[in-house]
Amino acid sequence: MTPLRILETALYATDLRAAREFYETVLGLPVYSAVEGRHVFFKLGNGMLLIFNPRETQQAGSGQVPPHGAEGPGHVAFAVPQEELEMWRERLQQHHVPIEKEVQWPGGGYSLYFRDPAGNSVEITTPIIWRYAERDFWDTGS
Repeated sequence: MTPLRILETALYATDLRAAREFYETVLGLPVYSAVEGRHVFFKLGNGMLLIFNPRETQQAGSGQVPPHGAEGPGHVAFAVPQEELEMWRERLQQHHVPIEKEVQWPGGGYSLYFRDPAGNSVEITTPIIWRYAERDFWDTGS
């Protein structure tokens, strides 16, 4: 018995208006649900990107789920077709979003890394980066 897939990923941002504007405008994600000051949710295919205000979700009794939250930057990666990678680079430039790092992966694929307004690490990548992943690729010997 194993889980089928990741259903949702959560990031945290205290300025939800800036986060919403970034993910709607820069990445073109449709808002699925939003509660002022608490969260904004985006639907992507069969999954969800949840952005919470940790000041609200860390409070006991703040909802139907247990308290949760995180300090410091998180990470999320969005899969894009190889042929759209250059268009994404241009889109980021048009929105004045600096690319922090670009990676050509040894097993194939390419990634663009940048930051959202909350400082979370956001990656636009070709999904092939995991197709050829070898178990020892990340092994550091520890």
